[in-house]
Amino acid sequence: MSPRLKYLLAVAGLFGFVIALIVAGSLAAWSSMAAQDRVTLARVVYANLNLLVFCTLALLAGLGWFVHLFFKAYIYAASVVREETRTILTANPSHRIDLAGAFEIQQVVHSINTLADRYQALQSEEEARIREAKADVEAEKNRLAALMSELTQSVLVCNGEGRILLYNNSAWQLFSQGAARRSSNGAGGLVGLGRSIFGIIDRNLIVHALDNIHHRIAQGDANPVSQFVTTSKGGQLVRGQMAPVRDQRPAITGFVLTMEDVTRRVERSSRRDILLRSLTEQTRSALANIRAAVETILDYPEMAPDRRNQFTQMIQEETLRLGAQLDHTLTEFAEDVKTAWLLEDMLGGDLVAALRRGFENKLEITTRVEELDEPLWLNVDSYAIVQAMTYIMSRLKSDRGVDDVSFKLKAAGRLARLDMLWHGPAIDAETLRGWEQQPSIVDGAGSPLTLQEVVERHGGEVWCSADRESQTAYLRLLLPVTEPEPGWSEPAAEVSRPEFYDFDLYHQPGQSPEWDQRLLAELTYTVFDTETTGLSPAEGDEIISIGAVRIVNGRLLRHEVFDQLINPDRPITEASIRIHGMTPQMLRGQPTIEQALPLFYQFAEDTVLVGHNAAFDMRFFQIKQAQTGLAFTQPVLDTLLLSAAAHPNQAEHSLEAIARRLGVPVIGRHTALGDAIVTGEVFLKLIPLLIEQGIRTLKDAREAAQKTYYARIKY
Repeated sequence: MSPRLKYLLAVAGLFGFVIALIVAGSLAAWSSMAAQDRVTLARVVYANLNLLVFCTLALLAGLGWFVHLFFKAYIYAASVVREETRTILTANPSHRIDLAGAFEIQQVVHSINTLADRYQALQSEEEARIREAKADVEAEKNRLAALMSELTQSVLVCNGEGRILLYNNSAWQLFSQGAARRSSNGAGGLVGLGRSIFGIIDRNLIVHALDNIHHRIAQGDANPVSQFVTTSKGGQLVRGQMAPVRDQRPAITGFVLTMEDVTRRVERSSRRDILLRSLTEQTRSALANIRAAVETILDYPEMAPDRRNQFTQMIQEETLRLGAQLDHTLTEFAEDVKTAWLLEDMLGGDLVAALRRGFENKLEITTRVEELDEPLWLNVDSYAIVQAMTYIMSRLKSDRGVDDVSFKLKAAGRLARLDMLWHGPAIDAETLRGWEQQPSIVDGAGSPLTLQEVVERHGGEVWCSADRESQTAYLRLLLPVTEPEPGWSEPAAEVSRPEFYDFDLYHQPGQSPEWDQRLLAELTYTVFDTETTGLSPAEGDEIISIGAVRIVNGRLLRHEVFDQLINPDRPITEASIRIHGMTPQMLRGQPTIEQALPLFYQFAEDTVLVGHNAAFDMRFFQIKQAQTGLAFTQPVLDTLLLSAAAHPNQAEHSLEAIARRLGVPVIGRHTALGDAIVTGEVFLKLIPLLIEQGIRTLKDAREAAQKTYYARIKY
């Protein structure tokens, strides 16, 4: 029962008791009087009725004031002491109670503060011991960071649900370019702790790579890896290598991705191909002229000396021109000649197994292997081949009724013959040509590459033929053969240390619609704040700054922030400038809200929003929904309401007051990012206080917040 309700019940009970006592005494005296005395008493009472009413009200007021002082000195004071003590125990050990109550309460407060001093001293000693015990663990983390800093490639570590546990600065730089690039003010990209890898790399490609790893593990490979090539959202070509993270069973609990931007390498390779084509054409012309001159000299041995000299001079000129062209090519494009084509080494048996799994799982096709050369290494893009061949198989099934195929893979010099066989007629050349030019998409999923592009990319060929004796047809694909190279060959380069890791996320469940049932400590949050031109969103005031920071696994990630100034295209009031200090000159040339809000929307997706007096900020977002098409539908928590739920007897719940109460230093106040960071630290301090009151899940927090007085505020 709350102190306020106790107070009201006590006053009502005391008043009722006094009134009942007066009435009972009056009735008892009345019943014992004679008739004449009753008449006399009635006349006296009637004559002094106003005085009696006044005395009764004065008595009741005096009693009420006494009850008020008693409750203020004891009951209310005891409730405040209880809240303050809980704050010391759960959120801020350095907090001390400062309360002017009754002498007995002050003695209790003095004892609690003394105990708090001793508790803080013991806690400091215990923390010192824990720090010593964690020294080895921290040393291991530092070694990990040092090793990561020596890697040339970008590194991403993910758990089983595809949530990012670790990334280095190189990975952030690689995937934050293009559409997801951070602004100069630090607006967030796609890479971040707890974010999904599927927002960066196509889900089908990750599943394909994991499928290959599972297959290689089943084949007894002790160190299974899978390679692939993809395109980032910024347009770069990225080559990736995936290795599994396994536990003691050993089950795959996550995976490590090493990524490399090979866009320039491919561009150089394209330039090399153009050069070689040009060189071939020029060489063919020069050789034709030389050949013609030599044949003419040989066919006419009696040729006049002057005429012979003309042909000899022509041969010399063509030879010099050809040599100069070759020298120019070798000098200008020496590095490009060394660049390898963007394909990865893979065992032929693994490629056939991937094709079989794709056919059986996606198309329900019966497959078998008739002949397989082992070990046969291929230099291929396995993902592109599987998607292209799966599309061709889907056309065979739908157009020709083929539901049973077999495979042959045999070496043939520098190329390997991959045959897909079935009973029935072969595909005519015109039909196959039409299928080759279609994107490799089946049931809305696959690759935009066509089979023709895949074949050209591998320098191979594809055709369809039939074997009349066995009454079977086959589709033959020629693929390049190679010898595997061990590991990466690039020299190490200095990059920044990866301070971005949180391995506790291995144990976090994936995001799901049932957020309300999730514990507060398990959720991922985006803590945000805005600065505006004024305090009236309905009257045209605009956002001029958005700042946000992420909380993942109970940690405030100060390196994953969003900080963006916004041009409001309207004047800013002097009162607002005095608060946040932003002038129109500072906002000139900054993005508009239509440009900035989508970036923040992307930064905050799949998280719970947290703000202080969040209804104010959310109202601005709601007004912009029709203009931007963005609806922030995720749950929202408000530290103002949560503080009122955790400390219902405290009089003040401003951000400064809560921070002071919980021991959070206030730095950068009235800047969007500064307020967001303070709000995030306050929120983390409030969580254990809420848990103490049985508020454990997101649903509990939302319901508790809605019951507070401040939840009635509207904007």
